[in-house]
Amino acid sequence: MIERIVKLAIDPNSEQGTAFRMIFAESKNNIAEQPGCHGVQLLESERHFFTFSHWESEADLNAYRESALFGEVWPKTKALFYDKPQAWTCHKTDSSEA
Repeated sequence: MIERIVKLAIDPNSEQGTAFRMIFAESKNNIAEQPGCHGVQLLESERHFFTFSHWESEADLNAYRESALFGEVWPKTKALFYDKPQAWTCHKTDSSEA
């Protein structure tokens, strides 16, 4: 299992932020239904959005990144950036849940 964190340079308090919320709302269920995806979340801070997704494997993540869905969602999202995005693929090594 891997976790993918993407920091998106989109200001949540801007028109671009409103547009991105709509893109995410329209696509989140389709993303979550991709083979190997165990869910996707949207987080926001004062100046950025973050997506946090859970994948069975890096191969599943890469298959999504090569999919028609990604080809539709990413260009619309990328047009809203004020700076380059950053992304990390992580492996969970420890956790505590209540």
